[in-house]
Amino acid sequence: MKTLLLGVTGSIAAYKSATLAHSLKKNGINVNVIMTENATKIITPLTFEHLTSNKCVTDTFERAASYDVKHISLAQSADCILIAPATANIIGKLANGIADDMLTTTVMASKAPVYIAPAMNTAMYESPANQRNLKILESYGYHIIEPAEGLLACGDVGKGKMPEPSVLEEYIYRELNDKKDLIGKRILVSAGATCEDIDPVRYITNRSSGKMGCEIARAALRRGASVTLVAAHMETEPPILAEVVRVRSASEMFEEIKSRYENTDIVIKAAAVADYTPTSTADNKIKKKEGDLSIPLKRTEDILSYLGKNKKKQFLCGFSMETENLEENSLKKLKSKNADMIVANSLRTPGAGFATDTNVVTLITKQGLEQKDIMSKYDVANTILDKISEMMR
Repeated sequence: MKTLLLGVTGSIAAYKSATLAHSLKKNGINVNVIMTENATKIITPLTFEHLTSNKCVTDTFERAASYDVKHISLAQSADCILIAPATANIIGKLANGIADDMLTTTVMASKAPVYIAPAMNTAMYESPANQRNLKILESYGYHIIEPAEGLLACGDVGKGKMPEPSVLEEYIYRELNDKKDLIGKRILVSAGATCEDIDPVRYITNRSSGKMGCEIARAALRRGASVTLVAAHMETEPPILAEVVRVRSASEMFEEIKSRYENTDIVIKAAAVADYTPTSTADNKIKKKEGDLSIPLKRTEDILSYLGKNKKKQFLCGFSMETENLEENSLKKLKSKNADMIVANSLRTPGAGFATDTNVVTLITKQGLEQKDIMSKYDVANTILDKISEMMR
């Protein structure tokens, strides 16, 4: 089990750290908490002790039941340190080598990666002294997490909010992930359903939620990759650390992927792209009339085919959603598109398909077929990345 040392300082945002600690503990991370004296005036140590099942440390000179040098033992046990919220005071102390409480002495005694999540008034955050101190910490190898913008506790509006716990979690999961096989790799993932406009009101689309593509992007980020997510319409939020490029139509998706293809190592096309689009889009809403209506359609650009024809060093992975002849149709797609791998699934299989949290896939390569059992889409994502890493070695 990985261990996170969570430092909590005297910002009103300290209440968010309780949610963060609880979520990390629930997801299998051992969390030790050190609070500064000012932090204990905002939220009680007992709260963190209940949420983490560990004693919350607040005093450098506290008498322990068993003898150890507490700041050294905590420093040595930490796989990662996160200070959230981090006040201007704690940032200034660490930047200038001041170790006068349990948190600063422990951080300075540790060789673990340190993440700092500043939380303060906008003017304080932007002050020359604080900005200098943050630059000093960066030069020491500390990771600075950019604060969010919005309404602050003091009533001002601006930059200085501690990011939400879900944002901070992604930094920790990425740091503590055992698999780091994608460090240095640039991965492009497409996700969601394209929309082909008929008129200003109506459009042609499909049932894709974008969940599979987002889980692939999330898994790749946690394994160290730099990820660009080209996202059409989605019913899920993209992973925090991805570069997200929003598109609507198949033609927009094609142009965005095409422009980035040369500088990409791996492309995983999980989006459900429309095969056809109206030959023209009406400027005004098409009014209802007696009789039937025909809408002329034309083929959209085949993105996977273009990528296969122009492939150089890239690894190309496509998806194949079928309702019949799964293996036969997917093998044909693998060859005709010059792909390295096709991830095939069927709408007929329980637990697979659109808008579910699970999937059942078959990995198809020139070496053969690998049928996988039902898994969460996040586990499917890691299975796909495992296979890609194996084939690229």
